[in-house]
Amino acid sequence: FRRWLMLANPRLTDLLREACGEAVLDDFSQLERLEARASDNAFQQQFRAVKHHNKIVLARLIGERLGVKVDPAALFDVQIKRIHEYKRQLLNIVETVALYHAIKDEPQRDWVPRVKIFAGKAAASYRSAKLIIKLINDVAEVVNNDPVVAGRLKVAFLADYNVSLAEVIIPAADLSEQISTAGMEASGTGNMKLALNGALTIGTLDGANLEIRDHVGPENIAIFGMEALDVVVRRKQGLDATDVIRRSPQLSRAINAIGSGEFSPDDPGRFETIAHALRHLDHYMVSADFDAYYEAQRGIDARWQVVPAWTRASILNVARMPWFSSDRTIREYAQDIWNVPVHGTPPQGLQQPGVQRGATR
Repeated sequence: FRRWLMLANPRLTDLLREACGEAVLDDFSQLERLEARASDNAFQQQFRAVKHHNKIVLARLIGERLGVKVDPAALFDVQIKRIHEYKRQLLNIVETVALYHAIKDEPQRDWVPRVKIFAGKAAASYRSAKLIIKLINDVAEVVNNDPVVAGRLKVAFLADYNVSLAEVIIPAADLSEQISTAGMEASGTGNMKLALNGALTIGTLDGANLEIRDHVGPENIAIFGMEALDVVVRRKQGLDATDVIRRSPQLSRAINAIGSGEFSPDDPGRFETIAHALRHLDHYMVSADFDAYYEAQRGIDARWQVVPAWTRASILNVARMPWFSSDRTIREYAQDIWNVPVHGTPPQGLQQPGVQRGATR
């Protein structure tokens, strides 16, 4: 918490000190006092002002590094993590292509402006992951320069991902992408850091997303798609996805565009292997989960437009994150495993039976 709130997001920290008292810096359970302020209009305005400042900082960095101008008032949709097929950056960028096509088809509609922000590294020999990075950058090149879209959709892949870059991205995020194939994410802490800084999560019911849902409330997180047992059943039936693609015109069009070179005119066959995998080797359930993900994203669009409700959910994500503090975890290890004295009384509401794996990594 200290790095990912107090160091990375000093303006939010100052607001929390004002709302919850100075003790919040040492006892994160004090964040629960935010709940009483979650619907307060004046506090919501202060909270949004902090987020907007952080988004201006990230927008400036994107402009400096990529030469891409993004609007800080747009929804900042963030997926930052190691590039791996099971983490499904591919699902995110395929949905981006489908959204791009939808905007092109109906440019007169009142679309929610959205900035898709990716960052992460791939293992040196991981060819598929590197090809996904190339696809994201090629889609960005087309989308960001299409006058028909007119800035309502932007894509940014920030290279050389590290902690310093994360400290700029995480405080600015509106939406946290935690969309790994169900049953494959043991746990992570990126989703915790983003929620702590007021991002709403869109994700599968997997890894620490389960615990985040339990603590922030199912109404303050967007869960979609297959669960782990569904994935097992689907894989037993085979990896061919032509059935789900046939039923989804948006997915079919997006895969055809990727495979035929719409985003790689200099090398039309560059992404043929990705298109083939999406159709016939859907091990990570990208095609199988696409429609559920696309619908969940349109639900996010609708929520974003109701500003007080979005802000309230964002504040409640911050208020309900104390359980994920390593202070709580270490206290439980001391009591339940190491059998060593714990100085002082555990803060109210943080003492939980057992040790939960999802919050310890």
